[in-house]
Amino acid sequence: MSFSIPAKVVRILDNEQALVDMAGERKVISMSLLDDAGEGDYVTVYAGFALKILDPFEAQQALAQLSELDDPDAGLV
Repeated sequence: MSFSIPAKVVRILDNEQALVDMAGERKVISMSLLDDAGEGDYVTVYAGFALKILDPFEAQQALAQLSELDDPDAGLV
């Protein structure tokens, strides 16, 4: 199973690339599959490619769910 990770576009770079913030880690990814993403947008990233633009609410929900997966105490009573 694989899934894409939400990331916030920090800066649009040359050659269809962008600098994104993925949960505090910055990476350069390809924007070649998206035409209209800009700085401040949230995108899903898979294998170094932005695949889809997310609305901010959807992105925050996905980030919260990923945060829960990273929390060893999540779900424990």
